[in-house]
Parts: sequence; structure tokens; C-alpha cells
Amino acid sequence: MKTYLLVLLTLCSVSAIAQEQDYSSQDLVINKHIEGTLLLPNNKDKPNLAIIIAGSGPTDRNGNQNFLKSNTLKKLAIGLTNNNIATFRYDKRIVKQIRENNVDKDIMFDDFVTDATSVIDYFKLQGKYNKIFIVGHSQGSLVGMLAAKDRADGFISLAGAGQTIDNVILEQVEKTAPQFTEDTKRVFKILKEGKTTTDYPIALSSIFNLDVQKFIMNWMTYNPVEIMKTLDMPSLIINGTKDLQVSEAEATLLKDASPKAELKIIENMNHVLVTILGDDLENSKSYNESQRPLASELIDSIVLFINK
Repeated sequence: MKTYLLVLLTLCSVSAIAQEQDYSSQDLVINKHIEGTLLLPNNKDKPNLAIIIAGSGPTDRNGNQNFLKSNTLKKLAIGLTNNNIATFRYDKRIVKQIRENNVDKDIMFDDFVTDATSVIDYFKLQGKYNKIFIVGHSQGSLVGMLAAKDRADGFISLAGAGQTIDNVILEQVEKTAPQFTEDTKRVFKILKEGKTTTDYPIALSSIFNLDVQKFIMNWMTYNPVEIMKTLDMPSLIINGTKDLQVSEAEATLLKDASPKAELKIIENMNHVLVTILGDDLENSKSYNESQRPLASELIDSIVLFINK
């Protein structure tokens, strides 16, 4: 029995190594702000490249934050590279700043667009890739839209909003804490005037902390629908029916803005791109359950779109 187990374990180890050899992994420094991981398929000389852009908050290259570990973007990257698509995913600049205890309080939404643009330009200059696609998740959808224009060969929105961020937040407040709706409207009106304020309920401090108000001002000037109209490239818009943060209606807004874009609604997929068959509690818990696989249709849909 011991011999059998040893042989079985050896075979499992060989199998794991064989799977790892399907692609190579390399950590890259793009510039002083951006570091990430490049995955290259071993059996493709000039592959397509998917640049993956993370969502809001201090999100790292794997799609994780301090107390939320889903490995969403890591699983996405590996899934695509296992289908012969090179991938690059990177830490948002705020992640590096936190690690170095040197957070820039004046960081703006535009800085994230600058970073994404720098990444695209870095890989375009290499000339090693057939086509370059931008895959933006959540906030990264808008960042990717802005960076992709006139640079990339295709754009993919994953759980990206179609409305400006103030309207998205207002809808979330109306659904989850309607008693703060009027306060939310009032504060956004002040921000639209280019002013800051400390006059908001403590319950809304996570949204309207004084340190982030200028960032939000910058962010809310961009209307995803208007930007989507200007993208002259193949586009794919993906959303899930169990997304607690970005509804299917947001994906429809983006699709309507770009009639040539493809729309894919994945049944029971949530915001971190996994399948949820239960209630909102299961949905919320999944944000910190890295063992969950991505929704089965997700990788297939992206691979099919990129390889057209």
C-alpha cells in the first residue's frame, strides 16, 4: 500500500509539473509605479496578449485586497494562458504605495489611466504579440476603455458600469441604505461643483472620506457610455446575473452605446466572476473564497472573442 501511495503521489507531482509547463511566468517592472506578472504560452510564437486591469480599491495583480482574497484575476490569467493567450496583470500603483508606506494622498483616477496606457505602450513597443486586448474588471473597465482607445486591438469589459460612478453609488445606496439617499445626492452635487465637504453622515464615510473626494470628482467626470461610443475596435461586454455591485442593466447600457459590441450575460456569475447558486450571503462570502473556480462560460467566451 505504501508503495502504491508513493507511486500515486509521484504521478500527481509529474502531472502538476506538466501542467505548469504549458506556460512560463515572468515578473516585470513596467515603470516606477507598475509591476506585474506576464504569462506566456509555451507553444505559441507570437500569441495574442490580454492585459488585465483590476477593479476599485487597493487591488493587486491577483485581484486581491488585504481582507479579500478571491484570486479572481490570477485565475483569469491562468485560464486564458492555458488557452494560448499571453496575459499580463499588474498591481495598481496604490498597492505598491501601501507596501512602501508612502501613499500619495493626491492620487487621481487619471493616474490609473496613465498606468494602463503605459502598460499598453510597453508591450506594443516590443512587437512580440499578434494583437493586444484590454480586459478591464469593474473600475478597470472604465480605465481600460480610456487606455484602449487608439492603442489596443480589442476591449473586454468584465462587470463594468455603464453609468457615471456617482449614479452607480447612488443606486447602491438606494438599494442598501435608502435612508441616506438624499444625503448622497447632496454630497455628489457639492462634488460636481468642484468643492469638498465634511458634512455627511458617518455611515457614508467609506464613500465620502475627505481624502478620496477629489479622486471621486475626477472619476465621475467620465461617462462610460460616451467613451464606449468612441471605441473603434471589437468589444465584448460581460456581466453576471448574480452581480451584487454591477447589474445587467449596466452592461446593456454599454452594449447600446456600441451596437457592434458583443454582449454576454452569464447565468449565476457574480462580481468576482464565480458561480453562485445560493443567496446573497453565499455571494458575499465568495469574495474571500479563493478556492472557487471561475464561472465555466467566462474563459470560453473570452477565448472565442480574442481568437476570432
